[in-house]
Amino acid sequence: MLHALLTYIEESATRLPTLRAIAYGSAAIPADLLRRAIAALDVDFHQGYGMTETGGNVTFLGPDEHRAGAAGDLALLATAGRPHGDVEVGIVDAGGSAVVPDEVGEIVVRGAQVAPGLTDAEGWLRTGDVGRIDADGRLVVVDRLKDVIVTGGENVSSREVEDALSAHPDVDMAAVVGVPDEYWGEAICAVVVARTGRHPSADDLIAHVRSRIAAFKRPRHVIFVDSLPMTTNGKVDKTAVRQRARHLTM
Repeated sequence: MLHALLTYIEESATRLPTLRAIAYGSAAIPADLLRRAIAALDVDFHQGYGMTETGGNVTFLGPDEHRAGAAGDLALLATAGRPHGDVEVGIVDAGGSAVVPDEVGEIVVRGAQVAPGLTDAEGWLRTGDVGRIDADGRLVVVDRLKDVIVTGGENVSSREVEDALSAHPDVDMAAVVGVPDEYWGEAICAVVVARTGRHPSADDLIAHVRSRIAAFKRPRHVIFVDSLPMTTNGKVDKTAVRQRARHLTM
């Protein structure tokens, strides 16, 4: 929805003088898109991370942090903020043991607002999200566990590759999924919507990703489409993207 609003404003030169604030959550926003929106709209941005099982948001990133991120501290725009005072947020490994700061694992939440009956013996809810907690105590949501791509024995966050692709000036939107591969187990496949009037090549986008993140995280397939399938609440429908990518790469 933010992408559509920003595109409309840029193409129509419309201004929104009564807009004061935008609160967002539910799906990750590429840092470059968020930075463009902060500059173009000049309003307060608020982010929250949570889920139905936690009775609402458990972490928050406020307007001052968004402005600092847009002004140059880009790492801030990749975080979901700090937990509020009544909940604990942690990161655990596959066995349920806590990991050290900045190490990636599953996000767990504990507190009175967490739905009863869904937690372990110590009161922790396993969210199914992958993340880490940075040195400043902010949560960084890396991906959904089910969207992590295992290629050549390495775990790759689809979101990290999507963010790299979205930073290319010719890319409007991108979704990244894993597709079956006899050698690698899964291969990284990028499904890309180009900006109007732009015609990037697959080789150009792969080279761009390699220049920003580790080479093994580059897409091995690039599919260009006119639009991405969306869910009813405005998120990219990864299940539909995955089905289409697998069909086209078989």
